[in-house]
Amino acid sequence: MSGLPALHDILEEYQLVEAEDRYRLLIDLGRQLEPMPEPLKTDATKVRGCSASVWVYPTAKDGRLHFLADSNAAITKGIVALVLSSVQDKPAVEVAQLDVAAALAPFELSKHLSANRTQGIPNMIALVKSTAERYAQTA
Repeated sequence: MSGLPALHDILEEYQLVEAEDRYRLLIDLGRQLEPMPEPLKTDATKVRGCSASVWVYPTAKDGRLHFLADSNAAITKGIVALVLSSVQDKPAVEVAQLDVAAALAPFELSKHLSANRTQGIPNMIALVKSTAERYAQTA
């Protein structure tokens, strides 16, 4: 298990804090990602289109998806953790049908963060969704 809080719990706290504290909240969230072993940080696990380096490694157990992830930038790592909070340890079939972008919409990330920091989010969501679809087909 990842130890990441539920997305709705993060949103409640996110909406209560001022803009500059949202950065800290995202950084703290990124610190809650379980460590990703260095050997898993390869070109094959790198998310394309991110301004920072982002790696995502999927695993599945009993039909549930679990992702290891990391980034070399603290705020980006927090955004990665935010995306994973919406899908972590859920059944692949459920994740394949989930509208992750809609789940993240209340955070208004593009309004609060620079375009550089948010440009890779659609690619990360696409990676998570395609992974879920692959695992759902084999379930």
